[in-house]
Amino acid sequence: MSEKRQRRSAGLLLFRRAGDGVEVLLGHMGGPLFARREAGAWTVPKGEYEPGETAWDAARREFREEVGLAPPDGPALELGEVRQAGGKIVTAWAVEADLDPAEMRPGTFTMEWPPRSGRVQEFPELDRVAWLTPDRAREVIVTAQAAFLDRLAEHSER
Repeated sequence: MSEKRQRRSAGLLLFRRAGDGVEVLLGHMGGPLFARREAGAWTVPKGEYEPGETAWDAARREFREEVGLAPPDGPALELGEVRQAGGKIVTAWAVEADLDPAEMRPGTFTMEWPPRSGRVQEFPELDRVAWLTPDRAREVIVTAQAAFLDRLAEHSER
């Protein structure tokens, strides 16, 4: 696949200090394909972007679109890139911030559901967000994105 056609996403991994460590904010992917799943169904709030938009700008835009809240200001820690199983490259930054998951107002997407039914339905991009300990996050996050948790932990230990 040429570099121009490579699917790329960017996102923000919020973290906050809690007790003896940190918690991270992850989103549970919306729609019927993930409705009954936990493992592998949680993600850094992120989304795709096209050439001409920077990954950083896309990460902030997608946070607003997926969570429905303004992306937090403050220093951002580059967490680098990972390649997910489907080949998409995801770039993420960690930002220390706190927000109330109850204030989330997710964006939506449409898809034909059930398949081949001819019915198009609307679903939330993320159906919920939650603060999770790194251990719990590791149990449910999209496998490739666990590297972001490791990189955040490395930074937090410094």
